[in-house]
Amino acid sequence: MRAAMIYDIKDVRIEEIPDPVAGPGEVVLKVEAATTCGTDVKSYMRGHATIKTTQARVFGHECSGTVVEIGPGVTKFKVGDRVATHNTAPDNTCYYCKHDQPSMCRGMAVLPGTFAQYVKIPAPIVAINAFKMPDSLDFASASLMEPFSCAVYGIDDIGIRLGDTVVINGAGPIGLMKVKLASLRGAEVICCDLSDERLEVAKKLGATHTVNPRKVEDQVKAVRELTPDGRGVDVAIEAVGLPETWEKTILMARRGGKVLLFGGCKAGTTFTVATELMHYSQLTLKGVFHTTPLHVQMAFDMICRGVISSREFVTAKYPLANVVQAIEDHAAQKGIKNLIDTWA
Repeated sequence: MRAAMIYDIKDVRIEEIPDPVAGPGEVVLKVEAATTCGTDVKSYMRGHATIKTTQARVFGHECSGTVVEIGPGVTKFKVGDRVATHNTAPDNTCYYCKHDQPSMCRGMAVLPGTFAQYVKIPAPIVAINAFKMPDSLDFASASLMEPFSCAVYGIDDIGIRLGDTVVINGAGPIGLMKVKLASLRGAEVICCDLSDERLEVAKKLGATHTVNPRKVEDQVKAVRELTPDGRGVDVAIEAVGLPETWEKTILMARRGGKVLLFGGCKAGTTFTVATELMHYSQLTLKGVFHTTPLHVQMAFDMICRGVISSREFVTAKYPLANVVQAIEDHAAQKGIKNLIDTWA
């Protein structure tokens, strides 16, 4: 099969590699839709803080497809089924899983890569985080399940309440998904981004106010002025992955407010928060990484109901040979997400 292999930073090659073979509990999918993500951009542009590799691997981690082979013991799926799959599953045996923190699992099963014509789903993912798609669901929308589950986890974990004012810094795919989810929670949503095009999408997904930092003198002040008495937002969310944006997000929260720091920053970077602000304003700062099986299920159910779809998020399609261009365009904020047609 043809696959996009990533060897190092900015080193991706289209190669012929052996077709995967399903082992016990495993399933092989023909990849029908694979989408780009900020994680792919980080891996390609500068390396990823949590993805370590000493050899080439298949690039990509979001997809949906059709079952072409099932391994011994698989009863959940049959050949021909249309399947939405997540890219990981916890082992449910480690210290963190036992403490109800499966996103921290140290024995996580991981999908081998999705920018390929076929992908083998490891047995733990088959058992926990792969789902038979209804006929009404298109493959491109199903491929959004992985990032959407991360957005669902963050919004659920930070505890947005009816009537809250929420700022979301970043209108990339995750930020826009959080805009939709926060608005569904009954919040008044402010979205900040450097792209007017993406801010227009944010409005369509439920943002009541938008701020382009290039067009205001002080982004923090501009956001706080949109809240009653300028007190700041109840919940401030960072979905960019830059330390300076983390710091600005914290300054947007009201006294007693909550801050969700979601965007993964470059390894080795730091951020600063004033001790008097943290103490006297009684802020809650929370980091959230990845997702959990509960939130994967929630995300799949909501995609099946049409809460989000490929219509809002998939804005361009590229053949496998142009996967690097798709990643670079994603990084340059051309559109929202790109679909890789591994058979073109």
